[in-house]
Amino acid sequence: MYNIKEILETTRMITENNLDVRTITMGISLRDCAHEDVKVCADKIYDKITKTAEHLVKTGQDLEAELGVPIIHKRISVTPISLVGESCKTDSYVPLAKALDKAAKEVGVNFIGGFSALVEKGYTKGDRILIASIPEALSTTDLVCSSVAVGSTKCGINMDAVAQMGKIVKETAKLTADKDALGCAKLVVFCNPVQDNPFMAGAFHGITEPESVINVGVSGPGVVKHALEAVRGEDIGKVAEVIKKTAFKITRVGQLVAQEAANRLHTQFGIVDLSLAPTPAVGDSVAHILEEIGLECCGCPGTTATLAMLNDAVKKGGLMASSYVGGLSGAFIPVSEDAGMINAAEKGCLTIEKLEAMTCVCSVGLDMIAIPGDTTAATISAIIADEAAIGMINNKTTAVRVIPVPGKKVGDNVEFGGLLGYAPIIKVNTYKPDVFIARGGRIPAPVRSLTN
Repeated sequence: MYNIKEILETTRMITENNLDVRTITMGISLRDCAHEDVKVCADKIYDKITKTAEHLVKTGQDLEAELGVPIIHKRISVTPISLVGESCKTDSYVPLAKALDKAAKEVGVNFIGGFSALVEKGYTKGDRILIASIPEALSTTDLVCSSVAVGSTKCGINMDAVAQMGKIVKETAKLTADKDALGCAKLVVFCNPVQDNPFMAGAFHGITEPESVINVGVSGPGVVKHALEAVRGEDIGKVAEVIKKTAFKITRVGQLVAQEAANRLHTQFGIVDLSLAPTPAVGDSVAHILEEIGLECCGCPGTTATLAMLNDAVKKGGLMASSYVGGLSGAFIPVSEDAGMINAAEKGCLTIEKLEAMTCVCSVGLDMIAIPGDTTAATISAIIADEAAIGMINNKTTAVRVIPVPGKKVGDNVEFGGLLGYAPIIKVNTYKPDVFIARGGRIPAPVRSLTN
């Protein structure tokens, strides 16, 4: 039950501290859309999505009006298209990407995720076709997001796929150069991906998921920052306790929205992802939380420790508020989407090496980082390999979403707009990993994978 004090407190969090439901994401299974004719498959995909998600956007709008909780995005995730398209007699899945885009526009969502392949241990024919199709798919659609899983704790790291994805990122940047490589902002390379992630660009509807499901992502960096202002000068244990209690309150809002949305859409409630997902808006920054805890600037010594504490406290608070916490759940550090991260990067305090260290203790990984356009494919592959290794060894989800912006160099800025924000071009180490990447093969799974 919710009492009047909780309601008033939630209202203040919404009006004063940027609390919002970042996304209601409907997961939809497309496993029954497979067909040998790619046009028929595309038509079936369009029909399934438009029928299943017909009322998704209106339901989100209704809940926003009735509950007074801002719901920023409505999104869809689907079964990895490499699996759906494998029956098609075709050498390109671009028609399937266009069907996704058309369906997303028809139902009015902001993004659709699932133009994806899972190749942790090796490729199938469908995987190869999908990955080869990514640059054209992302350059000829508006709302489609893509992801590729190249490693896991159980399987190790597919270095052939890692090498290929460096080239795919570069090609995607080239084909969307007129939009400052915007296609790369819709492409994520994963290790240990989760199957119920409501956030883009990495969302896909996992093969263990039901026919359809509602997953909700809640965000509240501003709420946490405001709560911490009341405990300035207190010890770090008190800080952790305040974060935990605040995360509990934030998650309760997400739980309410998720359950009500699932009921109205006659589908299953999946999970609440309680990740602190920042925006470029002032007062909605994970970096500013870390600075409130006591750092002069995000990226300075102590950043990894404060982020580890923040991430852990968020998870503890969320777990007490909902029995169905899932997705990624923690703190995101997308550089272009966080006003504090942008500021720290512009000052030179936040580097790509420090960001990599931070990914050891937070949700996901190197996210929305703009890098020089002349960064080589091999270097991008090596960045992916490093991040995948962190995920594999630590049994956590890690990912890379880097954007090599053609024609841009260190010191320049790039504007993506909306929630994607803007970012300074961050320096990348120019010593070459080419021989390592050219080896290919598979990095074996670590000892900790032997848990059966």
